[in-house]
Amino acid sequence: MIEPRMVARPHPLRVSTAKVPLFLAAISAVACDQGTSTAGGGDLATTFDTVGGVVHVTNIGTPPGWQLSPVVSIGPRSLTEQQTPDEFGQVSAVAIGPDETIFVADAINHEVRVFGFDGAHMRTFGREGAGPGEFRSLYSLAWVGDRLITFDPVQGRIGEWSADGEWLGQRRTTGGLTGSAANIRFYPVGENEVFRFAFDPDAGAQWIGLDDRGATGDTVPFLTAPDDLPGQTGGILCTWEEGRVGFYGHTAGAKWVQHPASEGVMYSAWGYFYRIAVTRGESDTLRVIERTLPTEPIPDEEWDAGSAEFDEAMERWPGGSCNPRGYNRPERASFINEVFVSTDGKLWVEVIRADGNRWEFFDPEGRLLGSVPAVPFKERTVPVFRGDHLATVRQDDMDLDHVDVWRLERQPARR
Repeated sequence: MIEPRMVARPHPLRVSTAKVPLFLAAISAVACDQGTSTAGGGDLATTFDTVGGVVHVTNIGTPPGWQLSPVVSIGPRSLTEQQTPDEFGQVSAVAIGPDETIFVADAINHEVRVFGFDGAHMRTFGREGAGPGEFRSLYSLAWVGDRLITFDPVQGRIGEWSADGEWLGQRRTTGGLTGSAANIRFYPVGENEVFRFAFDPDAGAQWIGLDDRGATGDTVPFLTAPDDLPGQTGGILCTWEEGRVGFYGHTAGAKWVQHPASEGVMYSAWGYFYRIAVTRGESDTLRVIERTLPTEPIPDEEWDAGSAEFDEAMERWPGGSCNPRGYNRPERASFINEVFVSTDGKLWVEVIRADGNRWEFFDPEGRLLGSVPAVPFKERTVPVFRGDHLATVRQDDMDLDHVDVWRLERQPARR
């Protein structure tokens, strides 16, 4: 028996061997060109250095204040037997559509539910099955151009729908894709462009660009992290005489994060540093975005909570043989938890802070534009940044799913 708990990092059968060496240590080089921008107000300063043909963007200071104002929250207030539209089985993805509409993928019920920004249910379409307009696995959806697309990896199908729920047709993909649902999602990067994770036996793991007409031709390799980077906690492999095997990671360790973007660009980062590489292909580094923040220690309670699954396994199944017997505690906390790209090209970075995580967002050139308190979103879902709105999936204390919509606004000036 193999325990399902694995390190929270994708591990496809074959990935690109491309690595980003800029994360190995702090970059020290003589700049051949330099410029500074103070646009944005406050004491924020952005410096541009060109080193060996690569632009290094450094952001120092406090960015302008923004806020995410609640627009609507859709979901059950309690468990009932009424089966109302806002009682979701399992929300796998959301999309912001035209005319202030929210499309919600319910993976358990195999259907798409549509709501307005006022929370009112407008329509439901789709059902379980293998025919046109039916799902066997509703892993994701996204709005591209003038239509909604849905991803059914078990059937190898990308479905196309009108805003009214009319079935427009399908595109075929490699069927039977299974594994962690964390990557088997649509990642919106433009008003008419998303990426999806794909595996090719010859090319390996990739991100493939899509729009309302089909594949865009932008294919981005799935990058792997350089070896032996600081901030790793390591994992513990345990075996038991009865044949049970378990591998237990620690949640406080640094993460390798990446996100594709338009024109075949990839954003990637080793979360122990606030440093993001902007690359094209497997070796062409275009830009490095850095942010200067003070370091913070890993709180003891967070460190203890990070090994809870390993501790539970030892209590439940004593007598296991584990190697190593414990984790490596990093000298400090990581900076980056996740990165995403909005449909207008902005880079959004979830920053780990002791007083509460924050979203910091940058323009495509790497300038820090603003910062807001991070809002919660369900693990293995993709927050959707579209225009001045953000849609997220949230899970409450009863494991019930909710869809939250927020509006990005400048903070009022202090008097």
